[in-house]
Amino acid sequence: MTPSNENELTQAALQRLEGAADPRFEEVMRSLVTHLHAFIREVDLQPAEWMAGIEFLTAVGQACDDKRQEFILLSDTLGASMMVVMLDQLRAAARTGQSSQAGKTLHATETTEATVQGPYYWDGAPDLPLGADIAPGVRGEPAFYSGRVTDTRGQPLANALLDIWSGDGEGVYDMQVEGAGMAARARIRTDAEGRYWFWSIKPSYYPVPVDGPVGRMLAGMGRHPNRPGHIHMKVVAEGHVPVTTHLFVAGSPYIDSDAVFGVRPSLVVDFESHPPGKAPDGRAIERPYWSAHYDFHLQPEAA
Repeated sequence: MTPSNENELTQAALQRLEGAADPRFEEVMRSLVTHLHAFIREVDLQPAEWMAGIEFLTAVGQACDDKRQEFILLSDTLGASMMVVMLDQLRAAARTGQSSQAGKTLHATETTEATVQGPYYWDGAPDLPLGADIAPGVRGEPAFYSGRVTDTRGQPLANALLDIWSGDGEGVYDMQVEGAGMAARARIRTDAEGRYWFWSIKPSYYPVPVDGPVGRMLAGMGRHPNRPGHIHMKVVAEGHVPVTTHLFVAGSPYIDSDAVFGVRPSLVVDFESHPPGKAPDGRAIERPYWSAHYDFHLQPEAA
């Protein structure tokens, strides 16, 4: 087929997919081509604008290295990452019978809600014992974290793994510091009653990197680049659906306008301030500190 107009061009491009060996790949690409062509027609995209888009995506790729993932940042700031996370968790709930109707929002009383992983996850954090300080020497105000990991019926999950990471008290991650090793990261396992506790710092709000193409995009959109204070967790237990999530600091700046759309109300946690003295785990703290409590609930895997 030799297309003679824009509609025939779309059909010709779709026909070229008929030889795809993978049905799912064909489905995804068919939708992509259809929506891409429709977008170009809808905005009457000009050649110079299309080239500017190509140059933008090229620059996004060139900004990536082993410590910086500009494409994840692009996905996050456009809300695409969060959309994928939401749909994936709804699918998992449907497989395990945890959702009562299609599209129903999951609640904290059922399953801990997932949110974006972000660009700063670093595989291989050290395994530390319960009660450890995972951020020694990291600038920021000390904070004591505690809670339980249970299934959706409230049964404790022993030996569940919490893979934890955050920036420092100014929102700077170790990966953003040239030559720095891992900091404010750890893997901790729950005790026989599903309990966890550890020390770190109270997270601060911070801007996503704005010195690259995504930063220029945000400026062009008239958007701020800031994320509210949060700490990341991957929670895993045998026989249960893992969850990648955050705990957000209640009252943090930008809690209602997260640049990556990651805030979910069930993940917003009150941080209680304490004077120096005896901490909940019995240790003596010589300066003011904070505490935060949160219980994670994991879905059983489908039979």
